[in-house]
Amino acid sequence: MSKKWYRVQKLKAIFVLALAVVFTNAIVSYSNTVKLIYNQQWLAYSYKFITQIESIQSTLKDTETAQRSYLITADADDLQGYLAAYQQTNSNIQILKNLTANNRQKQQWIALLEPKITNILKILQQEISLRQNQGLEAVRQQILSDNDKQIGKEIHQLINDSLKAEKNLLHQEMQQSQANSQKAIVTFFIAAIVDLVLVALLYDLLWRYIRQLQQTELALRQSENRLRAMIDAEPECIQLIAKDGTLLEINAEGLAMMEVENADILIGKPVDAVVAPEYKAAFADLHESVCQGNKGTLEFEIVGFKGTRRYIETHAVPLRNESDDNTFIHLALTRDITQQKQAEQKIREQAALLDVSKDAILVRNIHNQILFWNKGAQSLYGWKAEEVVGKNVLQLLYKEISPQLEDAYLKVMDTGEWRGELHQLTREGKVIIVESRWTLIRDDNEQPKSILSVNTEITQQKQLEAQLLRSQRLESIGTLAGGIAHDLNNILSPILMSVQLLQKKLPDSQSQQILQTLENNVKRGANLLKQVLSFARGIESKRTIVEIQPLMAEIEQIIAQTFPKSISCQINIPKNLWYVRGDITQLHQVLINLVINARDAMPNGGILQIAAENLVIGEHSAQINIDAKVGSYIAIVVTDTGMGMSSEVQQRIFEPFFTTKEVGKGTGLGLSTALGIVKNHGGFVNVYSQLGRGTQFTVYLPASTFRDTHSPSQQLESVIKDA
Repeated sequence: MSKKWYRVQKLKAIFVLALAVVFTNAIVSYSNTVKLIYNQQWLAYSYKFITQIESIQSTLKDTETAQRSYLITADADDLQGYLAAYQQTNSNIQILKNLTANNRQKQQWIALLEPKITNILKILQQEISLRQNQGLEAVRQQILSDNDKQIGKEIHQLINDSLKAEKNLLHQEMQQSQANSQKAIVTFFIAAIVDLVLVALLYDLLWRYIRQLQQTELALRQSENRLRAMIDAEPECIQLIAKDGTLLEINAEGLAMMEVENADILIGKPVDAVVAPEYKAAFADLHESVCQGNKGTLEFEIVGFKGTRRYIETHAVPLRNESDDNTFIHLALTRDITQQKQAEQKIREQAALLDVSKDAILVRNIHNQILFWNKGAQSLYGWKAEEVVGKNVLQLLYKEISPQLEDAYLKVMDTGEWRGELHQLTREGKVIIVESRWTLIRDDNEQPKSILSVNTEITQQKQLEAQLLRSQRLESIGTLAGGIAHDLNNILSPILMSVQLLQKKLPDSQSQQILQTLENNVKRGANLLKQVLSFARGIESKRTIVEIQPLMAEIEQIIAQTFPKSISCQINIPKNLWYVRGDITQLHQVLINLVINARDAMPNGGILQIAAENLVIGEHSAQINIDAKVGSYIAIVVTDTGMGMSSEVQQRIFEPFFTTKEVGKGTGLGLSTALGIVKNHGGFVNVYSQLGRGTQFTVYLPASTFRDTHSPSQQLESVIKDA
């Protein structure tokens, strides 16, 4: 295309150059011709002027001769000759005036010459009159006078000077004319040579261009034949449709699809003749849209010339009409999808049987596009079938493509089946765990066609297993810690007694200071062991009816007095909060531990929120948490905006002696002790945390079933009213 454009531009440039040269030659030739014509006209004018002056000079001489002859002979014929010459002189002067009418300089010269000629003629006339009246003798005196001789000399001088000047100009103009003629001849020959060269060049270029056009035409025919062969070899139908809906071109596959043997049967006929009646309107809309420059896709049925019905899918694109740049023609790429539709229909029929299953059953093709989605999948994931069919299952149900998912796909393509656990997303973005079974479905040629997946949700089961494992681990750790703490307590008791005896025997201040330090460390170790024993044995103490609101007020006062000012505390405790039965000191210890951990998680400041609410846990919620039971609870929520915890840390925070704090800033027994206190009160703890976003601890304590003013049923009624 670029070479063709270059050749065309080259031809245009040479053609413009040739026109410019021809036009220049024409202008130069015209200029030379005009100059030659002007020179010829000037030469003719100069010749006429010289001839006329010479004629005046000759006529004036003849007039003087005839006048002298008459004066001497008095012959009438001489008088007639004089009069004729006289008239001729006047006529020549008039002719000379007309000839030099546009020449101011010559007009001035004539203005000098004419009075002198008139004067000399007047003198000649006077002499003739004197001869006629007084005779020859009287005239002789007049002739001998110098007056007429002087005038004659002046006239002769004027005429000679003018003739000399004019002849000089004539000579110069003749030389200029010869030069212009030679220049014109040279220019003509040069122009002729240039024109011949340009004509030869144009002929050569046109000959080459015509030859290239012939070669291009041959190449186009060959390319068209190859393209026709390729199009006919295409396993899908290719059609070219005019704007009026008539068929322009169709390949061999299209003829087979239409059930005809010759394209002439279809070319020029309306293309929608084979479209099933119920799809004609949709096809007409698609054709109109494509002819306006839009792409489109349509699935419809056709009826071949032998009556066979086929379900086809057409992809339509617009092609600009070469004869009219403002219109488009319709290029359609059509394939037979009858078998695919039949397979889909069979899948839908089989799927109707699968809708009764509570498991999520879905079918996707090898490109991961969802083909089938049963009601179990709709119930599990939240999407309806019409919302997901055709979408990519990987983008719909997974946050990212994990190695496990890639291995599952490779294994099912290799062995035909796969079974395992997957983490998936619901419509609300909730992460669920499913037990998934994949089965590969093949077509008649044993090629992979689709994948059948059966998914069963096991999220609650996994959560219960994790809670059970954590409880068992904590129980084992508690047993171990109890034995170690008991032995260590036996070791510390004699040390403490020895220190107290030494304090009595060594009264000096230095010894007392050292022994006091030793006693403090021993007592600190004993307190630590006491916490371990409390965690390991379970905490039993005197239980009373505890009101949460005053307890929260004490916590708020401690926070206000001891926490940094960079931490903002927000406490929201409703007045109608239920009561709990428990040890107020231990509950105080639980809350203090949680708020201190929240403080330590916000070294640069933040927001600490403490809230409480009445809550009734039903059967479903009790199944999710292994420690929960159906009944009334008070939920105490402690939230911070601190650094948060990773999932790995969250799995271990309740283990004894596990801490993320620096050495000397934590024992790792705070949360384990708090969890033991809460469990001893019949409650449980939930934790939610994200790195960089903070942590939320929710403590669930069973509401007291004994209340002076409210029975449990009255408490429940109060909750319902508040709700």
